[in-house]
Amino acid sequence: MSSFPPDSHAPTPPILPPKPSSQEPSRIGTPASGAPPPPPSSLSEAGQQYRAAVIPGGISSSSAAGATPPPLPAVARAAAEIPDPGDQWLPQVLQDKSKQDIADILTSPALLNALTNSPSSIHPSLLASHQALASALSSNTDLATRLSDQESRLANQRSAAQAQLLSMHALERQWRQKQVDMDHALARFSPAALYQLLGQSVQEQGLVCQAMEESFLDSEGVDGGETSEREAAEWIRRYREAKTQFYLRQERKERWDEGRVGGWR
Repeated sequence: MSSFPPDSHAPTPPILPPKPSSQEPSRIGTPASGAPPPPPSSLSEAGQQYRAAVIPGGISSSSAAGATPPPLPAVARAAAEIPDPGDQWLPQVLQDKSKQDIADILTSPALLNALTNSPSSIHPSLLASHQALASALSSNTDLATRLSDQESRLANQRSAAQAQLLSMHALERQWRQKQVDMDHALARFSPAALYQLLGQSVQEQGLVCQAMEESFLDSEGVDGGETSEREAAEWIRRYREAKTQFYLRQERKERWDEGRVGGWR
């Protein structure tokens, strides 16, 4: 037993698989199913594989360099201004891990997700993206709250405006009915009614004068004799007043026919 070397009972280290011939992201990234990816052959390759699995945007940024990006908000610009640590970047907790441990991490989505979002191992640009997303979500929440308040206020104002509109329609109907009643009450004072009344008064006054003339000619005086001077004077006075009234009304009608009422043209 003493002739065997002292390290003959030590565990045999695992044999590393051959280095993959392709460096495509589909080969480097964490597979959803199937055989686990081969462990990296160097620390630089391990950093590249971890960056490809955690920060895929950094790999495709060179291909999209020719496109003109849209303007970014302030928080997103701050995240974009974070310097790139390089292809060999690894979280601090993985710096002292072996290649096999890193390969095991790459094959475990849950562990990879935990390392990706852990405060002690998260990439600075990813942390800035999370902060920008949290800020945007908070802003959207505030906007939604204010929009809800505005919606309730608008609903109240709409109800009040609808009630006022209905009240206005009711008042409008009442005013139209009052206007009809007013027109009916003032119909006899309308221009057409006044003109008709003036024409009738001229005709009636003319008939009155004619009747006075006929009654004077047909009268035989007191006790069948001749008309006395006093009776003639009284008839002349009354006839003159009636004729004066006739001429005044006739003059007013003529003025109206000429478009002049009360001397106004």
